Amino acid sequence: MTGFELVELFRQGSRRCHVIGSLENGVVAGLDLEGRLFAVLNGEVVNKVNPEAILGVTDGEKYLNPGGDGLWPAPEGTALGYEYASGKWRVPPGLTGAKYKVVEAGENFARIRAEVDLINDRGLGIPTVFERAVTVIFPESSCLSCASMLNPSLTVRVTESIQYIGSVTLEKGHFSLAPWTLCQFDSGMGTEVTFNDVSASSFWDLYASSHEKQYQQGGVWHTKTDGGIRYQLGMNKDVSWLEFTNPTKKLRVRRTVGPLSDGHKYIDISDVSPDRMPSEKGVKFSVYSDPGLFMEIEACGGCPETLISGCLMSVSVETTYSSLSLT
Repeated sequence: MTGFELVELFRQGSRRCHVIGSLENGVVAGLDLEGRLFAVLNGEVVNKVNPEAILGVTDGEKYLNPGGDGLWPAPEGTALGYEYASGKWRVPPGLTGAKYKVVEAGENFARIRAEVDLINDRGLGIPTVFERAVTVIFPESSCLSCASMLNPSLTVRVTESIQYIGSVTLEKGHFSLAPWTLCQFDSGMGTEVTFNDVSASSFWDLYASSHEKQYQQGGVWHTKTDGGIRYQLGMNKDVSWLEFTNPTKKLRVRRTVGPLSDGHKYIDISDVSPDRMPSEKGVKFSVYSDPGLFMEIEACGGCPETLISGCLMSVSVETTYSSLSLT
């Protein structure tokens, strides 16, 4: 799908969007689509796109996964998560119905923001503001108009923020909240994620065992995202980068994150029963692989010990998209 075709889909679905950079090399932000970001490289959208989610509407019967790169609240499950407030898994209506607006824009930059009222799995209401500050960075050897000719790569730097705007101070044990960005791609045979050489205790399964998908080669870890089984790996602070490759599409995507704010810690993001409390195993990165042949490289921010009005949880995430043909 081209960048122009994606924008036309938004028009057909009566959904607002905002272009950062250009439709040849840049990002399309879905303002009425959870604030999802879709990277465009050499005219082609490189993230997963689900046209049904742009043309249709998510309701209580079915969640339409838009694809792209989304900002969600972590954790997913546990008693302090946000996906089981109704007793069964669902994406919160506060998130699917969020209306982002562009509050600042410049050359190759935009800041988008939306109010999102969260309800955790204990039924506690947590009013927040979500913000994504997006900068598109081109290699020094290229420019906005000629990047496709000189160097098929671009970097998207996003400061992901969730600000608590409630009036009640919340103490540890009563809440857990961190920004969590999930970047989606089509997957299949030959696709995989690599990450730096760490001890095997630095990553673990959040669902059933996926040991068969991991191996070490060339001084790095590999985990196959070729479908078959549904799995998710949580990764601790020792993992410093993730890189997704799709040889068929000649695509390489590398993701890194900046340091946490002082006093903030990584948290358990697990999709587990809402009658369980979160563990102490904090997640910095995550890899999700789905039998439906899509996958996610995910990055997390941190959570403070106490949540007071105005408290800001943010993390800087840098994602570089490049063509395998010249690397």
